[in-house]
Amino acid sequence: MKSLIKKIFILLSLSLTFFSCKKNEEKIAISSNLQKGPDPLTIGFSIDTLAIERWQRDMDIFINKVRELGAEVIVQNAGNNIEEQNRQLLYLLERNVDAVVVLPKKADSISDSLQKLRAKNIPVISYDRLTRNADINLYLTIDSKKVGEYMATEMLRRSQGTNWYCILGPEEDYNMTLIKEGLDRIIRTSSVRINHIFYTDGWNYDLSYQEMVRILKNDTFPDAIICGNDAVAASVIQAIDRYDPETHIPVCGQDADILACQYIVQGKQDFTIYKPIIELAELAAECAVLLAKKQEIPQDKFKIRTINNGYADIPSIWLSPTYVDKYNIDKVIVDSGFHNAATIYKN
Repeated sequence: MKSLIKKIFILLSLSLTFFSCKKNEEKIAISSNLQKGPDPLTIGFSIDTLAIERWQRDMDIFINKVRELGAEVIVQNAGNNIEEQNRQLLYLLERNVDAVVVLPKKADSISDSLQKLRAKNIPVISYDRLTRNADINLYLTIDSKKVGEYMATEMLRRSQGTNWYCILGPEEDYNMTLIKEGLDRIIRTSSVRINHIFYTDGWNYDLSYQEMVRILKNDTFPDAIICGNDAVAASVIQAIDRYDPETHIPVCGQDADILACQYIVQGKQDFTIYKPIIELAELAAECAVLLAKKQEIPQDKFKIRTINNGYADIPSIWLSPTYVDKYNIDKVIVDSGFHNAATIYKN
């Protein structure tokens, strides 16, 4: 009898152990399924360079917004090299990303790489600079032609002379073409002439600095200098400070870099053109995720225009810039949170 009871007890124990293990296996399986889920979307961002303050800020905003939308980002920094950018775009193709956002170094240098992405049905957004002769889904930018118009309009108010110089960014940057078109549209009915244009190859600020030194050593000074961005303007101002500090030549740039804002309140730079890059970068993130999901960009939410990039008429969204001088810098820059007052006015 004792032997029988013992056997029954052992059988019950084994049954309970088996049942418990089975339940644990089921819990593990359910937990595993809940954790795994579908793989998140991956957005590739191919950027010309992160050596410029402006692009670092764009990138940070873009990454944060993409992650907020539940996707991941693979950043590829080409280091200001065309061949490297092409290699990195093909790497994104190999990674089978769901969409690509590209800031091209040169407008028409990545067409073949983008065509390979498009052949795999990977959507492509051209960011801030237009990619020429390429099949792209969308172009997002600040209106660079309007940037040029604002530069000309504001400089006409500040410069007394008619001999203007331009020290722009690289000629291959299509935004420089658009800025020049905007300048020309405003000054063509005035007596002002742009008598000298220098293109800063590779956004190399040593070159723009050296060009300004060369200008200062000539007999004829420009009455105004239009710069391709605020970093170029800073190199120009630094040359003036060193070689002719008693002379004030009206200077402007774009991007509202922190140094430019400091120079504006100090009276060294006359104005800059603020570009709403927070809005632009977040918009790029939203559109990239939508296209990655194979969804359309809502026409009722965004004002869609088109621009011909040599390949086709490309849907595009253009945001408007704002000029900034010492009179409205608090309202435009400080109140928006773009820079804080303590940093701008620290000197």
